[in-house]
Amino acid sequence: MGLAVAYQLARDGHIPVVFEADDRVGGMTAAFDFSGLSIERYYHFHAISDHAFLTVLDELHLADKMHWVPTKMGYWYQNQLQDWGNPVALLKFKGLGLAAKFRYGLHAFISTKRDDWKPLDHVDAVTWIKRWVGKEAYEVLWRRLFDYKFYDFTENLSAAWIWSRIRRIGRSRYSLFKEKLGYLDGGSDTLLQAMHSDIEKHGGIIRLSSPVSKVVIEKNIVCGVEVGGQFEKFDKVISTIPLPFVPRIMPDLPAEVLGKFRALNNIAVVCVIVKLRQKLTDNFWLNTNDPEMDIPGLVEYSNLRPLDQHIVYVPFYMPGEHPKYAEPDQAFLDKVRSYFKKINPALCDEDFIDMRASRYRYAQPICEPGYLERLPPVSLPVQGLWVADTSYYYPEDRGISESIGFGRQMAKDACV
Repeated sequence: MGLAVAYQLARDGHIPVVFEADDRVGGMTAAFDFSGLSIERYYHFHAISDHAFLTVLDELHLADKMHWVPTKMGYWYQNQLQDWGNPVALLKFKGLGLAAKFRYGLHAFISTKRDDWKPLDHVDAVTWIKRWVGKEAYEVLWRRLFDYKFYDFTENLSAAWIWSRIRRIGRSRYSLFKEKLGYLDGGSDTLLQAMHSDIEKHGGIIRLSSPVSKVVIEKNIVCGVEVGGQFEKFDKVISTIPLPFVPRIMPDLPAEVLGKFRALNNIAVVCVIVKLRQKLTDNFWLNTNDPEMDIPGLVEYSNLRPLDQHIVYVPFYMPGEHPKYAEPDQAFLDKVRSYFKKINPALCDEDFIDMRASRYRYAQPICEPGYLERLPPVSLPVQGLWVADTSYYYPEDRGISESIGFGRQMAKDACV
């Protein structure tokens, strides 16, 4: 989102300065060197409805690097790998009655066709889903996905927020039986580096390893920022850091605004990425419902983007205060190794080429019913100060395209 803000500002003739705390641009989209392979630390994919993302690709002459691929979904349930994601797979699914299958399929179909999210805004997701699919389908297909992603927050999630996730994947289908997702040659880093270069070409400045320690506010007017112990004057500041950091960086905001930021909840993630000599499955996305696996699912990325080795992401979501988040990386690596061997018994230790774990404390905002009403306005009651993160395009879930679209619009609004 921060890059998108700067990209728009620079193209509109302004001189944005981006202060990036990391040693590379991109945030959760940034790549790292995975034993010779440049790849994202956290998985990303693109849907055919990602219009803001596709627009930037056209502007940067990258459209020819975009590829659309038919992908498969699976479900690990009752110690077996089952097909998932289309009507035939639903009918054949073992462990669910016919009535429950019908109700689940009807709910997914109607959610995909729905456009108006406002009636769902003040409804909690669990109540909404149970009302549509029934107790049996909820227990088999939804409960563990909620429990191992949101933990104690499960009973207080916005139905509109969950609906947007169902709709996005549903609308990535080019037929009732096939879904189609996209990847960029070189991954997300191709886009990041192109945006970086375009910002600088148009006069913008990007400063890496430069965390802002404070946004300086005097008499409800923004004056600039403190970076590396030095004050730097700016007449406007646009922040795209995760909202939980805002009270620390902007302690001089009005007390009422600080209270709203402090009341927001967020989920952390430990994301394990694995490089294998052979496939785990044929699926891009694999949901899991297994009492021995504390994950909602995994992503076999190389079943979307062709690579020399097989790459799988396994996200462990949890509140940052949960004791599990304090466990060493090795604990998560060991779990993943055992999960993979259970799903695919043909895998042996020699098939695991490399494994890494990355952590992000504020990975996912928790969107409660009526979430937007709880957020301060993007344009804060401080002259020259705008604040937003992925929370603000609720009910859409966090994503590259949504961040680009919101960031570009925020840049335009800030310069009216």
